[in-house]
Amino acid sequence: MNAQAQFPAALLPAVEVEGISKTYGPVTALKPTSFSIPAGRYFVLLGPSGGGKTTTLRMIAGLIRPTTGRVKIAGRDVTDQPANRRDTAMVFQGYALFPHMSVEQNVAYGLELRKMSREQIRERTHEMLRLVGLSGFEARRPTELSGGQQQRVQLARALVLETSIVLLDEPLAALDATLRKDMCFELKHIQESVGTTFVHVTHNQEEAMTVADEIALIADGTVVESGAPRQMYERPHRRFTAEFIGENAVLSGPVGPSGMRIAGTSVPVPSGERISAISVAAENVRLSLDGTAREAWALPAAVVDVFYLGFSALLHVQIDGGPSIPVRLRARDLPDGLSAGTRVWVDWDVAEMRGHVD
Repeated sequence: MNAQAQFPAALLPAVEVEGISKTYGPVTALKPTSFSIPAGRYFVLLGPSGGGKTTTLRMIAGLIRPTTGRVKIAGRDVTDQPANRRDTAMVFQGYALFPHMSVEQNVAYGLELRKMSREQIRERTHEMLRLVGLSGFEARRPTELSGGQQQRVQLARALVLETSIVLLDEPLAALDATLRKDMCFELKHIQESVGTTFVHVTHNQEEAMTVADEIALIADGTVVESGAPRQMYERPHRRFTAEFIGENAVLSGPVGPSGMRIAGTSVPVPSGERISAISVAAENVRLSLDGTAREAWALPAAVVDVFYLGFSALLHVQIDGGPSIPVRLRARDLPDGLSAGTRVWVDWDVAEMRGHVD
């Protein structure tokens, strides 16, 4: 009896990848990788360029065949099936709209290929345009739309097919920062309203944190760590995660009975852990100007840069004989006269410290 016969589709993972990898001659784009995505979730593949996240997405889509491993959708092995026979729709980084077609014609195109009736096509097309906030734009051409509007058209064109999975490959990369933030909110609201599984690739951590129910961090051809956004931000297990997500002071040194040796000072570390590095979120690093730091082990340092960001300020602080670390303060807590070269001490609560295995 197969998995589909045993379990209702709603209880099966939307996507399962089992040991998939991809090599191009001597180049390894993705090492053997496995994970599953529950149905109805917004799942984000996050990581630096060249890390393997788009390769992973395209193997799920059927645009690239894995060198090893299997891809399953709702329990069904689709590894050997072409893209057009998978229950997926794709939203590309470029808007990929037909310039000679109207908005309505672009969204309806996939339904026309399915030979649906004109009335069905019109009804579903207008429903999707309402969903993405483009009612009244039916007759416009892509060149008459803003970047955000064009991306909404492409999203509507994917959603109108009513597949169980929508794959988004860097969908917001071409947008400016403000529009990208707005579109993040739109994408999340739309995904929640339709209940479709979204699999979204991005290198932008803020984008990932905004939309994701779960994040898989991919780098150097492998999944480094995965989890809910809050878990990945507040309690990263791997050092690379702390370095990539958020702004963190990441420190390493030999560990002895009294703690980790950093620039000649023993700094307490989380107990009961075998660690090679520690990290502290920049907003949890305390800064003192007069040497009256809370912890006896406070590290002497000098301010390198001060960046005023409105609500907050970001400082780069060079520990004496050690690395430079970020410190984030509320703007109202920024001491008057603080500037490059100012002598300071830094410390933090041990409870705010995270230990890393590598």
